Amino acid sequence: MGTSMLRVDDRTAAVFRELAQRHGASIREVTAEAAEDLRRKRFMEEFNAAYARLQADPEAWAEELAERELYENTLMDGLEDA
Repeated sequence: MGTSMLRVDDRTAAVFRELAQRHGASIREVTAEAAEDLRRKRFMEEFNAAYARLQADPEAWAEELAERELYENTLMDGLEDA
């Protein structure tokens, strides 16, 4: 795996050093984890915003609910009641 130089302010560097020391990890591991956490957080923010836009559009939301209803009828298709 290649590496790159990443410049951060002194406060951020101190936070990474503290986290690395506290958890027995390298600064590289801490920054990788922080980046992945931020990526996931932003993904969920974008997902939630898109879902809110879908719900705000009455026609699109009605189509979504109708499609869900179709799938609801197939959940136990061919399976005996448990």
